[in-house]
Amino acid sequence: MKKPDLYHFNPTCEYAVANGNPSWQPNQLLQKMEDDLETLPLFFAKVEDYLLLKNNPSDEYLHSLRKLGITVPNFITQKNAFVDNKFLSLPLNKLIPWGWSPVVHKLFSPLKSNCSRNFLDSPVSNWKPEHKNLFSKGFARSIQKIITSEYPTERFLSDKLLTQICTSREEIEILLNRWGKLMVKAPWSSSGRGLQAITKSPIHQKVWEKLLGFVNEQGYVIVEPFLNKVLDLGFLFELKNGKISYLGTSNFSTNKKGQYQGNYLNGLPDNLNKEIISFAKFIPGKIIQPLIKTIEASDLAKYYEGNFGIDTLIFLDENSELKINPCLEINVRQSMGLLSLNLEKLILPREKGMFKIFYQPGLSFFQFKSEMEKKYPLLISGNQIKSGFFALSESTKNTSFGAYLLV
Repeated sequence: MKKPDLYHFNPTCEYAVANGNPSWQPNQLLQKMEDDLETLPLFFAKVEDYLLLKNNPSDEYLHSLRKLGITVPNFITQKNAFVDNKFLSLPLNKLIPWGWSPVVHKLFSPLKSNCSRNFLDSPVSNWKPEHKNLFSKGFARSIQKIITSEYPTERFLSDKLLTQICTSREEIEILLNRWGKLMVKAPWSSSGRGLQAITKSPIHQKVWEKLLGFVNEQGYVIVEPFLNKVLDLGFLFELKNGKISYLGTSNFSTNKKGQYQGNYLNGLPDNLNKEIISFAKFIPGKIIQPLIKTIEASDLAKYYEGNFGIDTLIFLDENSELKINPCLEINVRQSMGLLSLNLEKLILPREKGMFKIFYQPGLSFFQFKSEMEKKYPLLISGNQIKSGFFALSESTKNTSFGAYLLV
């Protein structure tokens, strides 16, 4: 019988990595997000696996999943997991958090001795100082530079638009003069947080305080030209024993501030410009193998094992030609894009949909779900969604964040 894997949802792992303290905690809003969405890894897990949670899911939520034939893993709360002798002695295969950090290593430490030899021999079984840089946008920048220089194509962004590292106000101002508009990022952040678009000059004093705050906290900022984006595109991979497998493409959406909004399911929407769709279908053939070869020769292949994603950005250049930034960010963790690939099996193959994360201050996910279920009633055909709204995460009157499908 296969030993179970143990899953855990900790999407604030990049912030924990940046801080470095094993006792670090996210702010209240980010804690709330983690708590409200903590069941999402069940869509990766098998029936024999375990999901480590703060709170057990309700019977009503589990019943809603079973209507679509979704099998759920075992659930165990953090309160019980580390005092239950039976669980503490349970042989486990792998520990699979959303992402690794000193914090999650500390959380998992009582369970490691029961894990398989394969896991204990893997590069992620213990935190090493070398891991920190892999999670940074500075590492993604180094991969971008190698890709554009060693695998040149007229479809990649030009050298004059390559990402830069800045450590001072003066360096940022030089790039503002060069590019006119900027996107400035904290090196360790995720899901569009830690970003600051600069589209007006001069830069407001409060914005300078934010940017220089990033520099003071994390040592530098990543600065990119603010490009005329037409599409976000992600590529999903698994890394094992230094070798990479390509898992699929993530068609995702971000807003003007660069914050994650959701993923398209079963391909791009039909109403998208045909030229953009054609370019998006053509580009993987140009980009997948260079990415694999470059990453396999990098520190990521040496110090990491598991899933990761590479975000790219398709944009119109100054001549209105479609180009791509081949390595905008590297997500060294599970991702909403990978989750979306798993969720596609819940909807009929010919139907298109969206996977989205809900957050609206002043409105609970329970209220939103009630409104959406009336507006978009669920139609199921043979255990798959034909159309309508389906909540993927728990919804109560106290739930601020939620995940859902709209088909």
